[in-house]
Amino acid sequence: MRTFLFQVHFWVGALIGAYVFVMSVSGSMIVYRGKLFEMGLSVERIVDLHENLLTGSTGRAANGIGAICLTLLCLTGAAIWWPGITHWRRSLTVEWRASFARINWDLHSAAGFWCFPFVLMWAVSGIYLVFQDQFVVSVFLDPAGRVVAWLTQLHFGRFNWFTEAVWALLGLIPAVLAFTGVFICCRRVIFKKPSNPNQTAN
Repeated sequence: MRTFLFQVHFWVGALIGAYVFVMSVSGSMIVYRGKLFEMGLSVERIVDLHENLLTGSTGRAANGIGAICLTLLCLTGAAIWWPGITHWRRSLTVEWRASFARINWDLHSAAGFWCFPFVLMWAVSGIYLVFQDQFVVSVFLDPAGRVVAWLTQLHFGRFNWFTEAVWALLGLIPAVLAFTGVFICCRRVIFKKPSNPNQTAN
């Protein structure tokens, strides 16, 4: 089962790595959408990219599918993260003096662990914000759209200056995970080396 989940995580990540990177960077930028507008700077093009991939309703639907894939990445990543009783503490930190492959692996593992609640929250709220009409609860229990308004605030951290700063910073974590994940993919597929440089096989 762990091997199957690893393969799902590996290939889904390989397919949507660029998408996750774009969503991460654009999302961090538009956390301060209102403040930037007050300063005379428009980020509406970036907002359209983040919400609709610049292609209207088609892009919005694709964005929802991307959010589903990101949720799948979170769940499979959580399932395969456990490195064993003797190495779990090492997976919480990054050994910056090691080789690039080891740093890359450590960064992917540690960032995924510490930021898991945030990434999962962005993924699940993204699904709801795109497909809200398909959720029965949104039609019958939230006719005024209060849940959607709250989820939008949660998605972008628009509660106070502190949450906005935290969301803007941690919003870049999925981009880090995407970059490190692509390197892991290339190491495994192109160079035929184990995904985890600490092991002879994965």
